[in-house]
Amino acid sequence: MAKKEEVSGHKVVATNRKAYHDYELIEQFEAGLVLTGSEVKSLRDGRCSLRDGFVHERSHELWLMEVNIPEYFQSGMFGHEALRERKLLMHRKEIEKLLAKVRERGYTIIPLQMYFKNGRAKVEIALARGRKAYDKRTEMSEKDSRRDIERALKEHDRES
Repeated sequence: MAKKEEVSGHKVVATNRKAYHDYELIEQFEAGLVLTGSEVKSLRDGRCSLRDGFVHERSHELWLMEVNIPEYFQSGMFGHEALRERKLLMHRKEIEKLLAKVRERGYTIIPLQMYFKNGRAKVEIALARGRKAYDKRTEMSEKDSRRDIERALKEHDRES
């Protein structure tokens, strides 16, 4: 499920590993989130899934959709909906820049990582272009060949 790491002062709650395989990432941004108290508690427990998430534009605002933050079990009747839409907080110029690229070039915006930075929940989003099946195969074969070359060089260094 969610993997907790401590990376340069950030407590990583969830990573969207599928995104790195399915999309070609063009540009990355950091955004804040509007959350309820029970959502923050659930995130602090490391419970979150970004797998099917995406960012949608509504009246010049960005909304995080289909991100699963399970209900915090101790919240009782004051809980939250696991798949509700969450507003992203970014500077207006960044939002306009992103939306212009999405409209003209057919890009999409996807979440890559959710983490805490200085006690505040943040999400790393990326402007991305979907990969075709043959692009994925090419990428995997290149990765395998790089790994084989590195392995051969390592063995060669041991023999020397």
